[in-house]
Amino acid sequence: MAALREFVANLLESEGAAIEVVEPDGLDVLAPEPLRAALDWPELVRLGFGATLPSGAIAVGLEGDWLNRFGALLGDRGRVAERQLAAPRNPAPPNDPERLIDRALSLPNAVWRLKGVKSTWAKCLLVAFRYTAISDEKREGLIWLGFNCGTGAVLDQDLLGRLRRGIDHDAEWLVPDAETRHAAGPGWDAATIATRARPLIDHLVRQDLDPFLGAMRRRLDRDRRRIHEYHDELRRSALLKLAAIQRSAGDKAEASAQRETMRVAAIEREYAAKLDDLRHNYALSVTVEWVQRLVLFAPVYRYYLLIKRRKGERGLAIDWHPVVRQMELPPSDWGHGLGHERLVCDDRLHLTEPSGQAPCSSCGKEWCRACHSAACPRCRRATCAINA
Repeated sequence: MAALREFVANLLESEGAAIEVVEPDGLDVLAPEPLRAALDWPELVRLGFGATLPSGAIAVGLEGDWLNRFGALLGDRGRVAERQLAAPRNPAPPNDPERLIDRALSLPNAVWRLKGVKSTWAKCLLVAFRYTAISDEKREGLIWLGFNCGTGAVLDQDLLGRLRRGIDHDAEWLVPDAETRHAAGPGWDAATIATRARPLIDHLVRQDLDPFLGAMRRRLDRDRRRIHEYHDELRRSALLKLAAIQRSAGDKAEASAQRETMRVAAIEREYAAKLDDLRHNYALSVTVEWVQRLVLFAPVYRYYLLIKRRKGERGLAIDWHPVVRQMELPPSDWGHGLGHERLVCDDRLHLTEPSGQAPCSSCGKEWCRACHSAACPRCRRATCAINA
């Protein structure tokens, strides 16, 4: 919990508090009046962040409402920032760029040729989102998205993680200068960011929630079987009794049969109500909110490729990051853009994920979803409008 203690210490100091570190894993805080009012603290308070707390300390952790309270104290500070990565000294380009590009880009239906390379700056957009999933249990998480605004590529989670770790280890915060901004080019407007981010958020949140959903489904199936077995046994017993009564004659038997029939109907109604309760209890609600945006100016080697498909050709740029020594994924005109494989369409030479050129489920015609996003051009069968 050292990172949390350091964060809280920095935050409280920025609010005018006097901080003294107390071992093990504690802070003594002399809080000014505005801070005391905001957090409902006395003037002198001791905070503890570890499993073993200092004497008289208030336990502070990731659970409970502590993050919300500190978030309210921060307000909008730190949610939008720009930073320039320090370029490595005498950075050398890869000795065999063709091999690196061949590993990063797979083109089953086209070929590529390396046309040139230059050292430049890339404007990378790193965005964090917090999601909250509530069903019979609660799950919270944080996902990061990354885009290269210059090439249009999505930064995969491995490259994104390396860049973020590089930021954490770089103690000096460099503000982008005018020359770097010019070399990196313009950024994206809000509409472009929303269009690119929305399907990725859905994909990454679903991926992150998969273990949670699997456990939830197992609990749901367990409870559903238990309720079914209980009510099925009650109904079976009532039906057996009703069958025995129906073999008898007389007014008393008729009244008993009516009573058992009503009992069977009551059991069925109760069973349906219990299932409705289960559906309500296990209904999943997921909310996603934006947390932070960082525009990162990163030094790159930009490789310019020529993509050839039959009689057509198009240009493509792909960046190699010397700071983390890793090549980006290729850009994609349709799909999440998280894989290495791309197909090139014949009409407009769009690069898409393989599913973007898949046959129509109705007529069997292969068609480009980037060219015709709404429906199959042959049979007009509608397709999913999400760029997925």
